[in-house]
Amino acid sequence: MNGTRITDVMPEPGVVRGDSPAGIHEARDTARAFTGSLTPAPGSGVVATIVLVVSELVTNALRHGGGRYTLELSAAPDSVTVAVSDPNPAPPRERAPDLDGGGGGFGWHMVRRLAGWLAIAPGPGPGPGKTIYAVLPR
Repeated sequence: MNGTRITDVMPEPGVVRGDSPAGIHEARDTARAFTGSLTPAPGSGVVATIVLVVSELVTNALRHGGGRYTLELSAAPDSVTVAVSDPNPAPPRERAPDLDGGGGGFGWHMVRRLAGWLAIAPGPGPGPGKTIYAVLPR
């Protein structure tokens, strides 16, 4: 090359708002597109992990968080932050996974295990609600 060096490029944050199960697909697609725009590009395993965390948090927001959500994706040189907000101020409930009946209970445990850092904060905005932040390594 001509001495030009490729450095970390941070894309604009990706934002998706939804209030139906159809939005889960859009959220996953947005996560794939967002990670695909990062330079250097994360490996396929990292992308799959980010998409899985997005899918789980958005699904949980729809099922347990009041039926609507906002997903925001942002990046730093060494991490991707997934932030999912919903109108329910209650934190995710710890429960044992249903191994026999298909009743779920796996998602929150999985997100906690995959995220390098996880936080729950009130908001956004002056009304009730919460935002879950999951930071994943690139």
